[in-house]
Amino acid sequence: MSEERPAETFRRAVGAAVRALAGEPGLEVKFGGDRSQLARGRVQLPDPPAALGPEDAARLRGKADALALRLALHDAGRHQQSAPPGARARQIHDAAEQARIEALGARDMRGVAGNLDAALIERCRREGWQAVEDRQSAPLADAVSMLVRERITGRPVPEDARGLMQVWREEVEAAAGPALDALAGAAGDQARFAEALRQVLRDLDLTDELGEEPEESQDDQTEDDSGVEQEPQSGEDEGDQEPDGGEDDQPEDARGTASDTDEVDFAQDSQARVEAQDEPGESHQASRPNWVPAPGESPDAYKVFTRAFDEVIHAQDLCDGEELSRLRRNLDQHLKGLEAAVGRLANRLQRKLMAKQQRSWAFDQEEGVLDPARLTRVILDPMQPLSFKQEQEMAFRDTVVTLLLDNSGSMRGRPILVAAACADMLARTLERCGVKTEILGFTTKAWKGGRSKEEWLARGKPPHPGRLNDLRHIIYKGADAPWRRARPNLGLMLRDGLLKENIDGEALLWAHQRLLARPEQRRILMVISDGAPVDDGTQSANSPAYLEKHLREVIAHIETRSDVELLAIGIGHDVTRYYRKAVTIVDVEQLAGAITAQLADLFERDPRPARQTRRRA
Repeated sequence: MSEERPAETFRRAVGAAVRALAGEPGLEVKFGGDRSQLARGRVQLPDPPAALGPEDAARLRGKADALALRLALHDAGRHQQSAPPGARARQIHDAAEQARIEALGARDMRGVAGNLDAALIERCRREGWQAVEDRQSAPLADAVSMLVRERITGRPVPEDARGLMQVWREEVEAAAGPALDALAGAAGDQARFAEALRQVLRDLDLTDELGEEPEESQDDQTEDDSGVEQEPQSGEDEGDQEPDGGEDDQPEDARGTASDTDEVDFAQDSQARVEAQDEPGESHQASRPNWVPAPGESPDAYKVFTRAFDEVIHAQDLCDGEELSRLRRNLDQHLKGLEAAVGRLANRLQRKLMAKQQRSWAFDQEEGVLDPARLTRVILDPMQPLSFKQEQEMAFRDTVVTLLLDNSGSMRGRPILVAAACADMLARTLERCGVKTEILGFTTKAWKGGRSKEEWLARGKPPHPGRLNDLRHIIYKGADAPWRRARPNLGLMLRDGLLKENIDGEALLWAHQRLLARPEQRRILMVISDGAPVDDGTQSANSPAYLEKHLREVIAHIETRSDVELLAIGIGHDVTRYYRKAVTIVDVEQLAGAITAQLADLFERDPRPARQTRRRA
């Protein structure tokens, strides 16, 4: 009990601080999971680690302070009313508003400033903003939020965001410097701040995303002055866009969906959440229409009609804890016959990895342990040198493994059972060996196109619309989450109605982007699938090979331009025609052996020489 007392004291202190900052004495503050969010009128914070150090405490307090300040200084209804319809403009709008909230708290309270800095630095490091060199990996919305924070507080941007600011600062300052100065002057009033922000967006050449009519036309100006609200562009629903800082705020050009674990979810404004979400835990990312090919662009170039209905969601948010426990018990019952075989393979992999990490032998030494292979030589000539061997420590690079599971309808039954068992085995085994493991799943929210297709039909079925279904990307286990805590989540794969269609290319991009944000030296991505990409809604409105072509392009990009090591296992499906390193199994019972063999082979060799050769070629 004495070991738990400091953690309990910390929880009480943080809870009291949140209520005081928010000005809500009765506010419910809960601890658990690995995310920070405002949900259903309560604050949810991650559990503090068992060994709570000063840096961990500051980061957790920073996340708590950010949520408390949002409750105190933010009007969700006003924010939604002033939000521009365009996707990029709205991302900046949301990011700047959160920067305003945090900057006001940091400016007035020194302790809060230190906490917010700690949380911000953690995010910068996770996103890799210190080293980014191109705009694809450097979100404009986050660069603007950094500049807003800098102007309001008078404090410099963290050094850990240096790369992000090098990519954007000069251009943004040149185009919108005076408007940003005026924005800082209006920070104390949310309505004035939102109005001043529109000038920043105009200066950044995003006028077309503000829903404003051109100024040249007198008739248009009269209509605009009449107060008629502009209709949102395709794919935009009021309240569907997640503000920056949550899981689903990543830029459209950098990834199909978001990639963030342990992120403060600032998007859960209660009014917008109630109006916009259609099931618990759902998160949206709005997008303006991109179904019109650019000049000279092939109609088959991969596009997404709208991202407004996509979601990245944690498994525990798709059903309540009681149902999740029941599904896990059901999974355990089905897996009784596989436990022995899977366990033997897991032990074999563990022995290999532990041996790889802990020991190797240097032969032909002058002293040490007698080498049995040299025994004959020793007998014939006891004075012969170099007959000994010495044990030595082996360099083992810090590694993270992501297992990306196909959650399509064709996996229903035995395949998904075995896939869940293997994921469970992999996470447990690698955790014992000090290797971080992430388990992700991908499917769609509907059959044959969901709300995305309905939007397309409502707009008259324009040609070449691109992807026409709503993605559902599921996080069963984050890389930093312990296996014991994530274990119940794998039972979700048995839930009726979960497994639908599969859009592999965007799922692969999502998993790849999450890996790129990890700090480990070596990153491995293993895909398990039983078929080619299939989505009837998309394929009926585009060329039949539309999704397959995109998958090939994504694979080629990762295999030739990324340091992430990609491999695939096909269940009854020849994935070797897509992936350079792949194996096809005929029976799902072979899956555990295939995973073990593939990982053991990867850990036996160093991929760096091959990768360097490939790049020179």
